[in-house]
Amino acid sequence: MKTIILAGGFGTRLSEYTNIIPKPMVPIGGQPILWHIMRIYAQHGHKDFVIALGYLARVVKEYFLQYKALSSDITVNLGSGDIQLHSEADVDWEVTLVDTGAESMTGGRIKRLKDHIGNEPFMLTYGDGVANVDLTALLAFHKSHGRMVTVTAVRPSARFGELLLSQDRVTKFSEKPQATKGWINGGYFVMNPEFLDLIEGDSTVLEKDPLEKATELGELRAFQHHGFWQCMDTKRDADALNSLAEAGDKAPWFA
Repeated sequence: MKTIILAGGFGTRLSEYTNIIPKPMVPIGGQPILWHIMRIYAQHGHKDFVIALGYLARVVKEYFLQYKALSSDITVNLGSGDIQLHSEADVDWEVTLVDTGAESMTGGRIKRLKDHIGNEPFMLTYGDGVANVDLTALLAFHKSHGRMVTVTAVRPSARFGELLLSQDRVTKFSEKPQATKGWINGGYFVMNPEFLDLIEGDSTVLEKDPLEKATELGELRAFQHHGFWQCMDTKRDADALNSLAEAGDKAPWFA
């Protein structure tokens, strides 16, 4: 099963970093937040990633191209140029990096990955949020209800898209209302490939027409997550996540 990560936005609210690097590459505990998200999935056995790139795509590509060398002790023969690595890679992930356009919106980026997704269900998340979601239970829930889309619903502060629920059925999907006290879109989706038919093109915002249409069709279900969840919208968020990352493997998103 493929895991899609949206990593192409401009991240304008985090300009302290994103003038130089894309938002998913902002370091948390010495590694990009993108790496932390991928490790969350890998802990549940999902290691086949497709990264949707856009803004500063080359920075992400360079990171993965150099990953093995930068995470190993090496010997370089400056005469021949030969390089010897002295340690094994610490991860065994397969990562496909796809430039989905600098101006594409979230839905458009997913649509551009159609050939990589194929005809199987896939997981999807954003490149700026970490959580200790039970991805095994999430996938089992998605398979159990047989609908087109499952979204992970969380309950943080009031600045994100609101979900209104009737048990596990989503009855309203409202992107970023002024205030909310209920469940919000926490990312960490599971989708069937036919969902791509609801996406018109590059200018389509995932959180608008496609998910609203899925809701109207009764094809959107919510997996309620009561554990840790935190996105990284601002430098304050990044600083808070860096403080939590000091716990290493015991950081709350790895629990």
